Amino acid sequence: MTADDLASLFDAFNRHDIDGVMRFFAESCVFNGVAGPEVHGARFTGTEAIANAFSGVWKAMPDAHWAHHSHFVHGDRAVSEWTFSGTNADGSRIEAEGCDLFTLDAGKIVRKQAFRKNRPLIAAGA
Repeated sequence: MTADDLASLFDAFNRHDIDGVMRFFAESCVFNGVAGPEVHGARFTGTEAIANAFSGVWKAMPDAHWAHHSHFVHGDRAVSEWTFSGTNADGSRIEAEGCDLFTLDAGKIVRKQAFRKNRPLIAAGA
């Protein structure tokens, strides 16, 4: 896995292309989302659960977008930095910087930990 591969992953996220996204993930991957009830956020295990989580974001925020993404890989670890934006059904918006920490094995993502600034929503029309 290279920084160019991660750029392609985020391009697929921005196209809302679940097949393009999931081709980078190992079958047994674990994804820790940015929010949830546990210390690690919400945890999704396996490609089906992870694909459903990503697709759920796109359904809730049809304009979900990861801008200004940049990436680096060092051995079996990688980092992506980005600015996430999206609009909820009520018109409120989010725009916040974040990052993903990845663990890699055999050219696939086996663990993705997502972190995003905890910023108040931007009111509809603002």
